[in-house]
Parts: sequence; structure tokens; C-alpha cells
Amino acid sequence: MNLKRLAISAFAFVSTLTLFAIPAFAEAAAAGSDTSSNGMIALAIGLGLGIAAAGGGMGQGKAAAGALEGIGRNPGAAKEIFTPLLLSLALIESLVIYSLVISFMLLGKIV
Repeated sequence: MNLKRLAISAFAFVSTLTLFAIPAFAEAAAAGSDTSSNGMIALAIGLGLGIAAAGGGMGQGKAAAGALEGIGRNPGAAKEIFTPLLLSLALIESLVIYSLVISFMLLGKIV
């Protein structure tokens, strides 16, 4: 039941975002300027960074929860769990940093 409510909320959010974005792009296209491609790039930067940050945050939370659960079940294994936890957190964060680098590259196309 909770998943159904989340899906409906996500659909409503995306629909609202789409309804407000279409007139903005239509106005730029009607003006005959080249700002529509700049607007699309700006939208891609914002959505890309947001999705990357959200995915990275969820992944890091899940990794940390699993490590803390393992340490809670077997406190003696804390030293063996700590190193793989740090490695996994660094790899997850590197994907978010790659998204940031790509966003900076796209931002260079706008300016």
C-alpha cells in the first residue's frame, strides 16, 4: 500500500514538472532564439545532479546500514567490516563525482 502511494506521488510530481516545463520551452522556441538547447542542457544538469545525489545517498545509506548491522551482530568483526565499508562508500561517492564533472562539462557548453 505504501509503495502504491509513493508511485502515485512520484507520477504526480513528474506530471506537474512536465506541465510547467513545456510552456517555458515553447516560449523560447517561439522567440526564435537558441535558448531552448541551453534550457535543455540546464535541465539535464539539474536533473542529472539531483538523481546522482539521491542515488548515491540511498546507496551509501544502504551500505552503512548493512555494515552497522553486521557490526551489531558480531562486534568482534568491526575491523574486518570497516575497510570494505570505506571502499564501498568511496566507490559510491566516485559515481556522484563523475556526475558533477559531466555537469561542469555541460555547463561549459552553455557559457
